[in-house]
Amino acid sequence: MLKDNLVQLRKYHGMTQEDLADAVGVTRQSVAKWESGDSIPDLEKCKIIADLFGVSLDDLANYSSDENLGLDVPPKGKHLFGIVTVGDKGQIVIPAKARKVFDIKPGDQLVVLGDEGQGLAVVKAKSFLDLANRIRKKLE
Repeated sequence: MLKDNLVQLRKYHGMTQEDLADAVGVTRQSVAKWESGDSIPDLEKCKIIADLFGVSLDDLANYSSDENLGLDVPPKGKHLFGIVTVGDKGQIVIPAKARKVFDIKPGDQLVVLGDEGQGLAVVKAKSFLDLANRIRKKLE
Protein backbone atom coordinates (compact mmCIF):
# COMPACT_ATOMS: atom_id res chain seq x y z
CA MET A 1 0.00 0.00 0.00
CA LEU A 2 2.81 2.45 0.82
CA LYS A 3 4.30 2.09 -2.64
CA ASP A 4 0.93 2.67 -4.35
CA ASN A 5 0.13 5.65 -2.12
CA LEU A 6 3.55 7.15 -2.76
CA VAL A 7 3.12 6.96 -6.53
CA GLN A 8 -0.44 8.34 -6.38
CA LEU A 9 0.47 11.25 -4.10
CA ARG A 10 3.62 12.16 -6.04
CA LYS A 11 1.73 12.25 -9.33
CA TYR A 12 -1.24 14.10 -7.81
CA HIS A 13 1.15 16.81 -6.63
CA GLY A 14 2.80 16.99 -10.06
CA MET A 15 6.17 15.83 -8.80
CA THR A 16 8.77 13.68 -10.49
CA GLN A 17 10.75 11.08 -8.62
CA GLU A 18 13.65 13.54 -8.73
CA ASP A 19 11.49 16.29 -7.17
CA LEU A 20 10.43 13.99 -4.34
CA ALA A 21 14.00 12.78 -3.82
CA ASP A 22 15.20 16.39 -3.49
CA ALA A 23 12.42 17.23 -1.02
CA VAL A 24 13.18 14.21 1.15
CA GLY A 25 16.98 14.33 0.83
CA VAL A 26 17.56 11.03 -0.95
CA THR A 27 18.46 9.88 -4.46
CA ARG A 28 15.96 9.39 -7.25
CA GLN A 29 16.92 5.71 -7.20
CA SER A 30 15.77 5.46 -3.57
CA VAL A 31 12.36 6.87 -4.53
CA ALA A 32 12.18 4.43 -7.46
CA LYS A 33 12.88 1.52 -5.09
CA TRP A 34 10.19 2.71 -2.65
CA GLU A 35 7.66 3.00 -5.47
CA SER A 36 8.49 -0.46 -6.83
CA GLY A 37 8.29 -2.00 -3.37
CA ASP A 38 11.93 -3.12 -3.42
CA SER A 39 12.56 -1.11 -0.24
CA ILE A 40 10.72 1.20 2.11
CA PRO A 41 11.70 4.59 3.52
CA ASP A 42 12.63 4.80 7.19
CA LEU A 43 10.17 6.35 9.64
CA GLU A 44 11.82 9.77 9.52
CA LYS A 45 11.56 9.88 5.72
CA CYS A 46 7.93 8.67 5.88
CA LYS A 47 7.12 11.56 8.23
CA ILE A 48 8.72 14.04 5.83
CA ILE A 49 6.75 12.56 2.92
CA ALA A 50 3.46 12.59 4.86
CA ASP A 51 3.98 16.23 5.84
CA LEU A 52 4.99 17.16 2.30
CA PHE A 53 1.77 15.71 0.88
CA GLY A 54 -0.47 16.78 3.79
CA VAL A 55 -1.58 13.26 4.71
CA SER A 56 -1.37 11.29 7.93
CA LEU A 57 1.50 8.89 8.44
CA ASP A 58 -1.03 6.10 8.93
CA ASP A 59 -2.77 6.85 5.62
CA LEU A 60 0.56 7.09 3.79
CA ALA A 61 1.47 3.59 4.97
CA ASN A 62 -1.89 1.82 5.21
CA TYR A 63 -4.56 3.52 3.10
CA SER A 64 -6.12 1.25 0.51
CA SER A 65 -8.24 2.77 -2.23
CA ASP A 66 -9.84 -0.66 -2.79
CA GLU A 67 -11.37 -0.41 0.69
CA ASN A 68 -12.44 3.22 0.22
CA LEU A 69 -14.64 3.31 -2.89
CA GLY A 70 -11.57 3.55 -5.14
CA LEU A 71 -10.71 7.04 -3.88
CA ASP A 72 -7.16 8.28 -3.38
CA VAL A 73 -5.48 9.04 -0.06
CA PRO A 74 -7.40 11.86 1.68
CA PRO A 75 -5.80 14.97 3.17
CA LYS A 76 -4.88 14.80 6.87
CA GLY A 77 -7.96 15.01 9.09
CA LYS A 78 -10.40 14.14 6.29
CA HIS A 79 -12.22 10.82 6.39
CA LEU A 80 -14.43 8.66 4.22
CA PHE A 81 -16.35 6.36 6.53
CA GLY A 82 -18.43 4.65 3.87
CA ILE A 83 -21.93 4.86 2.52
CA VAL A 84 -25.02 4.71 4.73
CA THR A 85 -28.63 4.05 3.79
CA VAL A 86 -31.46 6.31 4.93
CA GLY A 87 -34.23 4.32 6.60
CA ASP A 88 -37.98 4.74 6.14
CA LYS A 89 -38.16 7.33 8.93
CA GLY A 90 -35.04 9.22 7.80
CA GLN A 91 -32.66 7.53 10.23
CA ILE A 92 -29.07 6.65 9.39
CA VAL A 93 -26.50 4.55 11.22
CA ILE A 94 -23.22 6.35 11.80
CA PRO A 95 -20.39 3.93 10.97
CA ALA A 96 -18.45 2.56 13.97
CA LYS A 97 -15.14 4.07 12.81
CA ALA A 98 -16.74 7.52 12.58
CA ARG A 99 -18.21 7.15 16.07
CA LYS A 100 -14.78 6.19 17.40
CA VAL A 101 -12.87 9.00 15.66
CA PHE A 102 -15.38 11.64 16.81
CA ASP A 103 -16.12 10.05 20.21
CA ILE A 104 -19.86 9.73 19.56
CA LYS A 105 -21.60 7.61 22.19
CA PRO A 106 -25.20 6.43 22.64
CA GLY A 107 -27.27 9.29 23.99
CA ASP A 108 -25.07 12.05 22.51
CA GLN A 109 -27.01 14.81 20.81
CA LEU A 110 -26.04 15.84 17.30
CA VAL A 111 -26.89 18.90 15.23
CA VAL A 112 -27.64 18.39 11.54
CA LEU A 113 -26.66 21.39 9.43
CA GLY A 114 -27.48 21.83 5.77
CA ASP A 115 -26.32 23.90 2.84
CA GLU A 116 -28.10 23.30 -0.45
CA GLY A 117 -24.85 23.88 -2.34
CA GLN A 118 -22.54 21.92 -0.03
CA GLY A 119 -24.68 19.21 1.58
CA LEU A 120 -25.21 18.06 5.15
CA ALA A 121 -22.97 18.15 8.18
CA VAL A 122 -23.45 16.38 11.51
CA VAL A 123 -21.83 17.98 14.57
CA LYS A 124 -21.96 17.19 18.27
CA ALA A 125 -24.53 19.54 19.80
CA LYS A 126 -22.27 20.58 22.69
CA SER A 127 -19.42 21.55 20.36
CA PHE A 128 -21.76 23.47 18.08
CA LEU A 129 -23.47 25.33 20.94
CA ASP A 130 -20.12 26.17 22.57
CA LEU A 131 -18.92 27.67 19.28
CA ALA A 132 -22.18 29.59 18.79
CA ASN A 133 -21.93 31.04 22.30
CA ARG A 134 -18.31 32.15 21.77
CA ILE A 135 -19.29 33.87 18.53
CA ARG A 136 -22.26 35.57 20.18
CA LYS A 137 -20.07 36.85 23.06
CA LYS A 138 -17.52 38.30 20.64
CA LEU A 139 -20.29 40.12 18.76
CA GLU A 140 -21.70 41.67 21.95
